Parts: sequence; C-alpha cells; structure tokens
Amino acid sequence: MNIVPATPADTREIDALLDAAFGPGRHARTASLLRAGAEPIAGVSLVACNGERLLGSIQYWPIELLATDGDVMRLTLLGPVAVAADARTLGLGRRLLAASLAIADARGLDPILLIGDTSYYSPFGFDAGATADWQLPGPVDRHRLLLRQTRAMALPVTATVRAISALNSDAGE
Repeated sequence: MNIVPATPADTREIDALLDAAFGPGRHARTASLLRAGAEPIAGVSLVACNGERLLGSIQYWPIELLATDGDVMRLTLLGPVAVAADARTLGLGRRLLAASLAIADARGLDPILLIGDTSYYSPFGFDAGATADWQLPGPVDRHRLLLRQTRAMALPVTATVRAISALNSDAGE
C-alpha cells in the first residue's frame, strides 16, 4: 500500500470514492460548502493506492475564521477522509490521517478544523472545546465541530467559519 500526495490526475477517482462513501447528497453538506471554490492543499492531501487502484483519500482545504471584531485568521479544513468499502478493515483512514497530520504539522498548517466523530479524531488531538460558538454556512452538530491546535494561540470565542472564496467575494475580489 502506497500513501502519496494527491495530484490533479487523481480528482476523478477521488470524486468517485467520495460519491460511494458519502452518497449523492455530499455536496449539500456544510463541510462541502466550506470547500466551495477552493482547491485542495497540495502535498498534504493524500491518496492510498494499491497498485493502480485508489483505495483511500484525505484532503485539506484553506478556510478562514472571521471574528466578531473583524479579525481574520487562516484555518485549515480537514476532510473528507474516505476509504473504499472493501478496504475499510485495513486501518487506511487512520494511516492517511497520521501521515497527513505529520505533513500538516511540518508545514505549519495550524489550527485544523473538521466536522467528524469525536471518538475517531480525538486520539489525533481534535476536540470541540473552542468551537461551541462558531458559526458555519450550514447546520452542524456542535459536538462534531472539532479543532486541533499544535501551538498556543488565542482564538475568538465567537466567530464565523467561511470559505476563503466566499470571504474574498464579499470583499469585492
């Protein structure tokens, strides 16, 4: 099994994997709204391949946190993580997560936000402690809005998480 950086050539296979894993409604989910108009972050978004077959993927996206005082902070959105149905017992999701977080840490991509299961992501340092009063462009279960910080920094208690493209279009760019 090889875990390598995802490339634009992988896009079609990644989309097929995500469709199979999350169904046709995946584009209406809040996390998808945060990714709208952005490109995955190269080098940290990874795929797992067995020969020519793509069995798993993990993607990271640039997003921003807009505080109520107008300050803007760069965040990284993790997700989706997907593994082919016939490969889900191989621990691929956790391997992709560990490998990509090591790269993200080395590149200083901090903090990292995701929407997911606490029991799965908490061993990797994610929790919902700081995100209780953050607003998103769609519905989210508060206990599933998880953040990972590897360096100490002040985060706003009340803020809006937005796609960078949405924030830039509001600024007339």
